[in-house]
Amino acid sequence: MTSFYELQLILLVSSCLVFLLLERYAASRKRAAATSAKDSHADRLENGGSIVPVNALAKLTRQYLLVYAIVMGADWLQGPYVYSLYREQYGMPERMVAILFVTGFMSAGLTAPLVGVWADQHGRKRLCLVFCITYTFACLCINVPYLPVLFLGRLTAGISTSILYSAFESWLVSSANSLTIPSSDLSTIFGRATLVNGFVATGAGVVSNQLVSFTKSFASPFIASGSLLVLAYFVIKSMWIENYGGKGGMTVTSVDLFQLRRLGKAWKIVRNDPILLAIGLIQTCFEGSMYLFVFVWVPSLQEVNSTSPAMALPLGYIFSSFMVSMMLGSLLYTAITSYIPPPPLGKHSESSLTLHAKLSSLVCAVSALALALSTRSKSEVVRFWAFCAFEACVGMYYPIQGMLRGTLISNEHRATLSALFRVPLNIFVVVSLMTGVSSARNTVLSASSLMLAFSALMTAFIVVPKADDMTSPEINIRPE
Repeated sequence: MTSFYELQLILLVSSCLVFLLLERYAASRKRAAATSAKDSHADRLENGGSIVPVNALAKLTRQYLLVYAIVMGADWLQGPYVYSLYREQYGMPERMVAILFVTGFMSAGLTAPLVGVWADQHGRKRLCLVFCITYTFACLCINVPYLPVLFLGRLTAGISTSILYSAFESWLVSSANSLTIPSSDLSTIFGRATLVNGFVATGAGVVSNQLVSFTKSFASPFIASGSLLVLAYFVIKSMWIENYGGKGGMTVTSVDLFQLRRLGKAWKIVRNDPILLAIGLIQTCFEGSMYLFVFVWVPSLQEVNSTSPAMALPLGYIFSSFMVSMMLGSLLYTAITSYIPPPPLGKHSESSLTLHAKLSSLVCAVSALALALSTRSKSEVVRFWAFCAFEACVGMYYPIQGMLRGTLISNEHRATLSALFRVPLNIFVVVSLMTGVSSARNTVLSASSLMLAFSALMTAFIVVPKADDMTSPEINIRPE
């Protein structure tokens, strides 16, 4: 089936190029509409202001996307071969592989709240630099087939994951706010980031496949990943400026190592706000399903691979196909948001928040159907395309969720709340892995499908109605 997967990758890449051309047309149309509506009220994330200079927007976009491409490239290089390295090269039992995965998720879950607080108080840039160091160390550890070292690597990888999915996004949103960049432009940056992520991940899949073929070792992509992380450290250090949340960066007189007071305040904000609570639950359901998918997609395809030995599956090419699918989802998101024109002067139209809430519900529903289809079919082709559809939903999910969080969470607690949302996510993944994911793959995918369907309904009945009530920029934002 190697030639089959090569053909599907070519087909997906060709489709992506067509959509890229359409996206370019949509972007030009959006710029023309923005020029004609230049005198209308700007849609800010937080404080109002004048139209942001084009060069400032371009500079921020360039600074973020360059770093984002490098760090995500480092992350994706490892993607196709984590399971195979532990299971095939090191010869570990599948149960031990699951425990190693669990260790990483437990580490991420336990440190997520602290990572968010430290990012807000001590600087998002500083935490991003720490990420480069800890993740490089994790790459070194995974190359040592000694169980205590592998566990240490998973611990540091978990900490790194918490930083990656909270501090980087918080740095971008805070920088955009300081430049008074409109939410429409921030939405474009999020869409571009997901598109760049897809390009990088596609290339990473091919590169990792070639590295493994050349070196005959599943560990080689992790060495390449560590090299990229060293590069990212120096790029962040030279190009980014520091930003904080609230009174971060100031001298703190009282010692509160675990930041319990700040965490308690953040939890109170979430508990008293149904829409934030719903967004946290949606993140748990969707990203939890996504992380379980990372663990089960290889054995799930191997299970229905009847034309060649299991190890003959071209995992790098399959992974690249998934990433191109994610790019297609990102392009679809950009096209949808670009084709929504700004409201004429004196007239009302659907707010950006309402649009993103509805898209969130749709994405959860489609991803639920895709995973359900994968469990019902024993066809390798059908299962492969169902997984591609799920990855396309992932490509839409990240910019949608990023915009919702950026709009609804105040700058003071942005990284803290973003990280706090990851606690139930990691608990869910840990419990799922410990209950035997490998022996009940279809059950896990079915349960993920049901949770995604629940997320779609929760978004439709909780987030969308409340978003409709928040149509003006003044009440669209949570208080600092």
